[in-house]
Amino acid sequence: MEKKENNRKLRVCVATCNRADYSKLAPIMFGIKMEPEFFELDVVVLGSHLIDDYGNTYRMIEQDDFDINTRLHTIVRGEDEAAMVESVGLALVKLPDVLNRLKPDIMIVHGDRFDALALATSAALMNIRILHIEGGEVSGTIDDSIRHAITKLAHYHVCCTRSAEQHLISMCEDHDRILLAGCPSYDKLLSAKNKDYMSIIRMWLGDDVKPKDYIVALQHPVTTDIKHSIKMFELTLDALISFNKRTLVLFPNIDAGSKEMVRVMRKKGIEHHPNFRAVKHVPFDQFIQLVAHAGCMIGNSSCGVREVGAFGTPVINLGTRQIGRETGENVLHVRDADTQDKILQALHLQFGKQYPCSKIYGDGNAVPRILKFLKSIDLQEPLQKKFCFPPVKDNISQDIDHILETLSALAVDLGGTNLRVAIVSMKGEIVKKYTQFNPKTYEERINLILQMCVEAAAEAVKLNCRILGVGIGGGIVHQHELIHGSSFCAAELGHIVVSLDGPDCSCGSHGCIEAYASGMALQREAKKLHDEDQLLVEGMSVPKDEAVGALHLIQAAKLGNAKAQSILRTAGTALGLGVVNILHTMNPSLVILSGILASHYIHTVKDVIRQQALSSVQDVDVVVSDLVEPALLGAASMVLDYTTRRIY
Repeated sequence: MEKKENNRKLRVCVATCNRADYSKLAPIMFGIKMEPEFFELDVVVLGSHLIDDYGNTYRMIEQDDFDINTRLHTIVRGEDEAAMVESVGLALVKLPDVLNRLKPDIMIVHGDRFDALALATSAALMNIRILHIEGGEVSGTIDDSIRHAITKLAHYHVCCTRSAEQHLISMCEDHDRILLAGCPSYDKLLSAKNKDYMSIIRMWLGDDVKPKDYIVALQHPVTTDIKHSIKMFELTLDALISFNKRTLVLFPNIDAGSKEMVRVMRKKGIEHHPNFRAVKHVPFDQFIQLVAHAGCMIGNSSCGVREVGAFGTPVINLGTRQIGRETGENVLHVRDADTQDKILQALHLQFGKQYPCSKIYGDGNAVPRILKFLKSIDLQEPLQKKFCFPPVKDNISQDIDHILETLSALAVDLGGTNLRVAIVSMKGEIVKKYTQFNPKTYEERINLILQMCVEAAAEAVKLNCRILGVGIGGGIVHQHELIHGSSFCAAELGHIVVSLDGPDCSCGSHGCIEAYASGMALQREAKKLHDEDQLLVEGMSVPKDEAVGALHLIQAAKLGNAKAQSILRTAGTALGLGVVNILHTMNPSLVILSGILASHYIHTVKDVIRQQALSSVQDVDVVVSDLVEPALLGAASMVLDYTTRRIY
C-alpha cells in the first residue's frame, strides 16, 4: 500500500490482555511511541494483566514507561468455561465507555484469546477500524475459531508467515489490506541471545545451574478437552520429576481448566521440590534469555513452536494445542501424550540438542513494516469492509422460465448399425429420439454425432428442456462413480477378446465379444447364410427390397435352423466368456443383459458362467432388462445423477 499523507496524527489504541500478547504488542508500541509526529498512542489494559494470581503483569507495561490510559477489570474468576463466557460479556459491557472516551482511529488487537474477541466485537460495532495481529494461523484448538472470528471483524491484517497470508486470502480477506510482516516479537529475539544471560539464569533457577542444563516448562489447558489436558499435565510433571533436571515451571494462563492444573502442581509439591522453580510470570526480555539457553522447552505454549525456534532450542510440544502451527525442525510433537514414559522418552531425545535457528515467523524487521502500513491507512476510505468472494453462478431459482423447464440430458448410443441421440427427462422419459445409420469411417461418425447433438440441443430449447449434459452409453459404475480410466477409455467391454483366432472386429482386432455377439456380427452371419441359401426355412421369406439382418437369423433359429441356432449359441458363449472375465475382475452383485438380443443370449450366458466361472462368483444373478431403451436411459442417468444429486 502506498503511503498517504494524513491531515492529522493517527490515534492508535493498543489493547493488551495478558503477558503473551504484550510480548507481541510491545515492539509495536515502542515503534509508535518513537514517532510522535505521526501517531498518538492510547494503551488499554484488561484481562489477566490485572490479577495477582497471574503476576499483576500490568506492572511490566509501566516499567516499559508506557502510560496506561485505562485499566479494565474484565475477568470473572472461576477458570471454567462459564467464567470465560462471563468475562467476554463483562468486557463488552465496560469497553463502550472507554472507546467513546478515547475515540481511536484504529484499534490494534492481537491473537486468539477470548478477551481479544471482546475487543474486536466492541470496536467493530462502534465503527472503529481494527488491525489484527497474527491472523490466518492454525493451532488446532478453540483458539482457531476465535482467531478466525476476529479476522472477519478486522479491517486490516498483519500476518507472520506466508501460509497465514494465504489462509487470509482463502478466507476472502482483501489482499490489499493484508501485510506479511513477520512476528513483532522476533524484532527483539534475533538480537537477544548474545546479551548477558548468566545472571538471569541464576536469578530464576539458582547459582548452580549451567546453560543447556535446565528445562523451561509452560503448559496451558486445552479448553475443548479440559479433563485430558489436566491428566496430560500430571504426566508431564511426573516425567520431569523422573528426568531429574532443574526446571522452571510457569503457571498456566487463565483459560478454563487452569485452576485444576495449579491444584495438580500443588498436589505434587512442585513449588517446594528442590528441582523446580514455579513462577507466575517472567518478564519477556528475561524469558527470551531463559529459553535461548535452555536444554529443552516442554509444554504446549505457542511460544515453544514460534519464538523458541529463533534460537534452535529443542522443544517438546505436547498434545494438540499447537498441532496446526508451522514449526522449525527443533520441535518434537507428542500428540498423544498419554503416558509418563512417552514424555520421558521425548525428554531423552531432545534434551541438550542444538538445532538450526529458524526464521519462519520473522526476520527482525516486522515493526518498521507495520508502522509503514499504519501510515498508509486512508481514514477517508469507507469503513465497511469488503470480502473478496470467488465468483459464483447467478442464482436462477426464481426465474419462471427455469422453474418451468424440464431438466434433461442428451443421451448418445453408438450402436454398430445405428447412431442414436435422445433427449431424456429427469423422470426417464424419452422426449425425442434421433436415429441415423452408422457411417463406416471414424471422421464421419464423429461429425454425425456432433450434428445430431446440435440438432437435438436446438430442439430441446423449443421443447423447454434444459440440457444438463451429454452422456454416452457403456461403462462401469463403482460406488456411484463412473470409472474413466487414465485416458477416459475405460470399460470397452465389447472389445474383451474371447478367442485369439476369432472373426475380425471393427476395432481392428480379432475375437472380440462385439465380433461375435453384436447386431452387426449377427447381420454378417445372416447374410453369409442367406448367400449360401442356408438361412431360410419353411415359413420364412425375405422380400427382395429388405436387407437381411440379425432378426432374420433369430427367426430362422426359432423355426429350427440348426446353423442359425449354432451361430446364436456361439455368440452367446462369447458373451458369456466376456461376462466371466468381468465377474473375475469386478465381482459385481448383478449382471443385466439389455437390448433386443438379450433374451436370446441369457440361457447360454448362464451356462457359461456355471461351467467357466470360479465358485466364488457363480451365484451372481443374471437378468434381462425390461427397459425399452436401456442404453439411452443409462447414458442419461449418469448425467442427471451427476449434475443434480452428487455432492462434490
